[in-house]
Amino acid sequence: MELTDKAVGFLLSFISLSIFTYYTFWVIILPFVDSDHFIHQYFLPHEYAIFIPVFAGVVLLCFLCIFIGFVKLKSKKKKA
Repeated sequence: MELTDKAVGFLLSFISLSIFTYYTFWVIILPFVDSDHFIHQYFLPHEYAIFIPVFAGVVLLCFLCIFIGFVKLKSKKKKA
């Protein structure tokens, strides 16, 4: 069990670091590279640099609100 926890933790850390590196390169470094450079074919248009995190944040906030609502409903049923 302990080994699988470490493996999952390593995998999640690796995925998070990869996403952070990709996004940082896309948003901060790529605007200074010439637009005809071949590296641009590996990245989405810059409009998505704002849209994707905002969409992910809204979805996360919705799931958080739904979770809190379910917890409040369950605690209310236990009291009654």
